[in-house]
Amino acid sequence: MHRVREQLFALLSQAVHAATAQGALPPIGELPAFTVEPPPQEEFGDFATNLAMVLARPMRRPPQAIATAVLKFLPPNDLIVRAEVAPQGFINFRLTDAWLHDAVQTALEQDERYGTFDLGRGRKVQVEFVSANPTGPLQIGNARGGALGDAIANLLTALGYQVEREYYINDVTMSLQVQRFGESLEARYLQLLGYEVAFPEEGYKGEYVSELARELVSEFGDAFVALPPEERRQKFFALAKERIVAQHKAVLERFGIRYDNFVSEQWLYDSGRVARTIELLNEKGLTYEAEGALWMRTTAFGDQKDEVLVRRTGAPTYFASDIAYHLYKHERGYAFVVDVWGADHHGHVARMHAALKALGLERGEEEWLKIVLYQLVRLVKGGETVRLSKRAGEIVSLDDLLDWIGKDAARFFLLLRSADTHLDIDLDLAVKQSQENPVYYVQYAHARCCSIFKQAQERTHPALTRYRDADLRLLADDAERRLMKTVAAFPDIVYEAATKFLPHLVTQFTLQVADRFHDFYERCRVLGDDAALSAARLALVKATQIVLRNALSLLGITAPEAM
Repeated sequence: MHRVREQLFALLSQAVHAATAQGALPPIGELPAFTVEPPPQEEFGDFATNLAMVLARPMRRPPQAIATAVLKFLPPNDLIVRAEVAPQGFINFRLTDAWLHDAVQTALEQDERYGTFDLGRGRKVQVEFVSANPTGPLQIGNARGGALGDAIANLLTALGYQVEREYYINDVTMSLQVQRFGESLEARYLQLLGYEVAFPEEGYKGEYVSELARELVSEFGDAFVALPPEERRQKFFALAKERIVAQHKAVLERFGIRYDNFVSEQWLYDSGRVARTIELLNEKGLTYEAEGALWMRTTAFGDQKDEVLVRRTGAPTYFASDIAYHLYKHERGYAFVVDVWGADHHGHVARMHAALKALGLERGEEEWLKIVLYQLVRLVKGGETVRLSKRAGEIVSLDDLLDWIGKDAARFFLLLRSADTHLDIDLDLAVKQSQENPVYYVQYAHARCCSIFKQAQERTHPALTRYRDADLRLLADDAERRLMKTVAAFPDIVYEAATKFLPHLVTQFTLQVADRFHDFYERCRVLGDDAALSAARLALVKATQIVLRNALSLLGITAPEAM
């Protein structure tokens, strides 16, 4: 489809230049940007363009008059069967079926490579995601960030980039959250050993803290009781971080995510990187002292207010360590990096870009750091919201979600909507073994494709040896044509989803493929008596199976061969 759109762009550009040269349209310099996209309704054709509407203002002509002139001067070609001007000025095109046949054949030939590109060849990029505080189990918000980050990494791999997945451990010992978690664990540990100690007022009350304390009692007994209080507290900070990070790694692997790198915030401090970063900003004249703190002049680079780098206590801020972290990323030679953050970090976006511009890592509108923000997730069961609260102990963790609905359903639902919209997951729907459940519906379509091939093998149907060289011109039914169009659309969907960091486009596309395949299956008998027609239909089934498998793989979801 990408190649066909390029042909249409070229034909339309030639038509405009010919029309202006002949005086049918007023002269214009460089053509403004216009679109060539599938129309919202199939009866309008295969593609539509807004070219005439875009030219209306600079040419001071009605869109319909411009569209009529453009069609008059379209160069002769073998691609367009019919072109019409719609009332609003859109130009609708119906194309020959040859481009659809080419797409099916390309899918068969490229197989696992169908929907991949060479755009990023030779360039290394990084996607950092989840990066949760080591203060408790990963929860549903982390799950959405995990599904998004992993799918974005898969999509960038499809573009040809060498992609590294990274997890940033927010484990700096001076963090109030880390301290409170360590104190909470220490209190539960001592209470289990029979000591009467007060639980921290702002501590973590979740049952997971008590479970972790029981593990430590079982493993170490009362070995920590005799330690001096400060030494014991530091020991519990370290143990809490170590155990929780191990839990995070385990559940993320269960979720299908494997990281290339884990980077510790505390390591940035211990290695001197945070101190060197602050020194660098001082040397560049980007800082000043006020109110007993050290500030960075981020307003000079687009931020709404200057930001504190070092508090009046002498402790660097999260902003300071984050700059150090991104400098470390840049040192590793990534062409660009993608950070996937919860929407509650939106205030951090402008200051990070300001810092990178101040250091010369970004210029103008060019962004080396790409930031994807995602909104909250709400779980619904029996029509009621399932509450989330890490502090109060009523936590619904990623492990819980995987226990309830499994990896595939979790990833599908988490990737079903745009990241910038709030998301509800119906837990009852997600476990239904019926076509009401969207992930079941899509996986069933893939299994059905595989089942048809299994039947062909069992029956030794002659189409099985002929489908790769089938005469695709025999595919004349509307259901066949619609399905071929979805096969043709797949590379464009991947390209858009990857370049715009919108994996939900792939998820929603799989539903369209499944919908059209099920319609085709009901209307068109694949393994019939006409061997030539059966071979053509089998080719279309195989191309559909390839598209579904490749799309689900991008989402990190399995494509079962039987259900």
